[in-house]
Parts: sequence; structure tokens; C-alpha cells
Amino acid sequence: MGAEAPSYAGFRFPAEIISHCVWLSHRFPLSFREVEEMMLARGVILSHETVRQWCAKFGQTYATGRRRRRTRPGDRRVGNWRGDNHWRKAP
Repeated sequence: MGAEAPSYAGFRFPAEIISHCVWLSHRFPLSFREVEEMMLARGVILSHETVRQWCAKFGQTYATGRRRRRTRPGDRRVGNWRGDNHWRKAP
């Protein structure tokens, strides 16, 4: 019932590289060519078309996971900015 992790089996590059490229492309306003250049600076040689194909295949899974983890208003897991310091006495 939960979304399962995407299968990176059969791809030439490791899952870490694929997921990092998809993350860069979706998290920041970067073009596929800019992601290609960033990976080239890290020593990974790939084409912008490869990044585009990965984003087309794994991008929706990534976006769904981001939406699911996003905090909601009134979420108790994250500190409440009004209630964090309510226990302190005024001087």
C-alpha cells in the first residue's frame, strides 16, 4: 500500500547517481545540461539526454515522496514556532 522504491536494476549508473541527478533536476531550477555539467565536475560522464530520461522515469516517484514527507500546518512532529518558548518566564 505504500509506494515502493523505484527499481534501478538494468541501468549503467548506480542508484545514488541516478537519484542525485533526479533530485538536482527537481529540487533546483536547473536544466538537464546544467545537471550534466555538475556531474561532469564530480567525474561522472553522462549526457543531458540520459538525465532527461531518468527524470521522465523516476521524477514522479520522487515528487510523490516529497509531497508525502512535506510538513503540514499544525504538524506536531516539527516544533511549533509559537509554543517552543512558552514555558519561559518573562524577566
